[in-house]
Amino acid sequence: MNTTSLLSDRSKGSKSTPVRINRNSKLFKTILRAIQEKKAEHIVSLDLRKIPEAVSDFFIICDATSTTQVKAIADHIEYLVEEECGEKPYRSEGRTALQWVLVDYVNIVVHIFQPETRKFYRLEEMWSDAAEADHES
Repeated sequence: MNTTSLLSDRSKGSKSTPVRINRNSKLFKTILRAIQEKKAEHIVSLDLRKIPEAVSDFFIICDATSTTQVKAIADHIEYLVEEECGEKPYRSEGRTALQWVLVDYVNIVVHIFQPETRKFYRLEEMWSDAAEADHES
């Protein structure tokens, strides 16, 4: 399989792609900018690349103060990433209750929480072996 095929498969949401990313990757920066543009709070990323059982390379986690803001952040991430990177999410979950929306780009999984829900699930504690970076705007 050639590189073009791998990139094509990745944009369709294939989990088999071997592409590794970092915090300087266009996808990472675009997601982060989309989150910041919609005024999310307590933005952190967890680098999961050195954790063998991790399901992705990075988690990006943020707070939103209302269900309206949770939806706006998720929608803006999907819009900006498709416009600038040509990628659609592999899946998106949580859009019914809007307490915790997950937007999955395979190598990066974005978690948009209402503050109480984030405190309850404590993802940063669950993945405490990951290198954490603060991204306050």
